[in-house]
Amino acid sequence: MAGEKMHYPVGLAELRDVRSRSRGLFLSVGFFSIFVNLLMLTGPLFMLQVYDRVLGSRSEATLVALSVLVALLYILFGVLDWARGRVLARAGAQFQSDLDERVFKALLKVPSQPGRGDKIQSGLRDLESVQKLMTSPALFAICDMPWTPIFACAIFLFHPMLGYLALAGGGLLIITTIINQKVSKKGVIDAQIQSTRADSFAENVRDDREVVQGLGMRGAVMSRWRKTRNKSLSSNMQSSDVTGAFSSFTKAFRLFLQSAMLALGAYLVLQNELTPGAMIAGSILMGRALAPIEMAIGQWPLVQRASSGWFNLSKLLEIVPDETPRTALPRPKAHLSAQNLTAVPPGESQASLKMVSFEVQPGTALGVIGPSAAGKSSLARVICGIWKPASGRIRLDGASLDNYDPDVLGQYIGYLPQTVTLFDATIAENIARMSETPDAAAVVSAAKKAGAHEMILEQPEGYDTPIGNFGGRLSGGQRQRLGLARALYGDPLILVLDEPNSNLDSVGSNALNDAIRTMKAEGKSVIIMAHRPAAIAECENLLVLENGMRKAFGPRDEVLKEQVRNVAQITDALQKGRAS
Repeated sequence: MAGEKMHYPVGLAELRDVRSRSRGLFLSVGFFSIFVNLLMLTGPLFMLQVYDRVLGSRSEATLVALSVLVALLYILFGVLDWARGRVLARAGAQFQSDLDERVFKALLKVPSQPGRGDKIQSGLRDLESVQKLMTSPALFAICDMPWTPIFACAIFLFHPMLGYLALAGGGLLIITTIINQKVSKKGVIDAQIQSTRADSFAENVRDDREVVQGLGMRGAVMSRWRKTRNKSLSSNMQSSDVTGAFSSFTKAFRLFLQSAMLALGAYLVLQNELTPGAMIAGSILMGRALAPIEMAIGQWPLVQRASSGWFNLSKLLEIVPDETPRTALPRPKAHLSAQNLTAVPPGESQASLKMVSFEVQPGTALGVIGPSAAGKSSLARVICGIWKPASGRIRLDGASLDNYDPDVLGQYIGYLPQTVTLFDATIAENIARMSETPDAAAVVSAAKKAGAHEMILEQPEGYDTPIGNFGGRLSGGQRQRLGLARALYGDPLILVLDEPNSNLDSVGSNALNDAIRTMKAEGKSVIIMAHRPAAIAECENLLVLENGMRKAFGPRDEVLKEQVRNVAQITDALQKGRAS
């Protein structure tokens, strides 16, 4: 309805809002484009004056004056064209800079899912494709295209027949552009998807290269990657062939039209209906009028990639809304409670946790046990705020986890996942959670609590030893102890440990139990997801999960007597673990 404000989907509205911040820059480009296109008339008008005035009057003074004027106009043209290029580059950089952090945070919250990952997980590449369009000649073509009908109308001033030829040629090129868009769109998107899949597969193989080499999978993996890569190359070739055919046709047809314009102009000169200068000027003006269309067709793959990237970005930002500022709460106590907690893994429909309730008091440790796929790791992710509950509440000192900023919550809850990922940085920076200014005293303190201090000192450069995702020379147990140190960094209130002793030897297990005892002595809480009895040696309470539901909850020894058959053996193991 008239007067109503148009409403866009959340993600698209956010993109439009970010783009609107550069509105002044885009208006400047449009303003410069007016004079750039006016100055493009310099060549045709100069040719007209040379043929009709200079050659007719044989005046050298006129020729010199016109040449100096044209030189100045072309210098001005070059400066303005350079200026609008610089402005566009800054508009694109501002757009990417404004969205970089937003897209990066959104990608951290979107899980990898088959089928959706190809379109959503490539958010940073999508953002880059939009930025490249903003700084490409394609945008210049868009700015110059409104002048195409103006130049065509100017040709009418020379002669109506020349004008009709220009309109017919321009119309045919516009139709070619539309057909190009329809025909090549699917091919460009398919090529982009296949290329992403090939890159993703290669990255996965690289991450698991030890397994690939150790199991003799190199040949099979190489064959599968080659098939994926060949599909990508084939899609790219097909897309390039289609786009190249349209681009070549456009270029050849434009050159033909210029020659046709010249031939028609010569005929009109022979009929005394046109001057030679107007004949040459009309041919040049025709080429100038059709140049933006030719450029747009040549840049069409970039336009389509940016269009696809814009759509994917809008979907990503819609799936992961921007975080709203939260009121800062005082430092809580280490009291965690869950009421009827239900959680559904992102992208799935079946709940991995169903109506789970429990409570952890300050100064105590809770052990969470159960068979595989019982929901232990799911519970750890919900406690740390990685997954949002589908229903129910989980509270820290009475406040729902949603009330805390994610980065603040991460300072209160230390998390050690099953698989420890170390980043491309030094040991100290990894323990300090990639802080740009690590607190050296806090890093050493966390390492000592995790029993990793001596192990770190044995490294070539101690705490300053650079490591990567796989930990370089570090063993699985050493990586796990570094992960524990990272979880303990910053004096967290609650420690969530998912299978913390799966790779630890007796020394590491003792260090783990010492860290748990220290946490409890300081009035903090520990939650341990475990399979091995030694991991729950320091636990006062036990939560038993089965098929995502709470099967039992209470004091450790009572729960073990009720739920576990070999309770005597486990009790002995626990006593030995505490004694050690």
